[in-house]
Amino acid sequence: MAHRLNTNKQFMIGNGILAFAVIMVVVIFVYMSLRANAFKQTERNYQEVYTICLTKGFAGEPIEMHINDSTVYDGYVTAEPLTVEVKRFAEENALLIVDKQTEGISTFNLSEKGGTYRFEKDKEGIKLLAQ
Repeated sequence: MAHRLNTNKQFMIGNGILAFAVIMVVVIFVYMSLRANAFKQTERNYQEVYTICLTKGFAGEPIEMHINDSTVYDGYVTAEPLTVEVKRFAEENALLIVDKQTEGISTFNLSEKGGTYRFEKDKEGIKLLAQ
């Protein structure tokens, strides 16, 4: 009698080996992603400070100031100049000044070195004064 191959058994063993290989690949990728997140979660502390000064044209108006997605100031400007100091908290920062009366938004890039930024408002909009 001829020796018969047990193809069902061979097929099941092949599927088991393939399933084990897939599980190992998933475990390796999960390990790598957790390790990469551990490197990203180290919080950096910056020493630079932004000084934002609203000098002229803002008195008595509702203003919002945002740096990136954080609200820095929200309220009426009672007296000029209004000065707000904010410590740098991200690699790159942008300042958004929202005039609530006209719903106009002015966007300004902030330096990585910190510094003083003076702003003036006229009928054309909000302008950054020379430093």
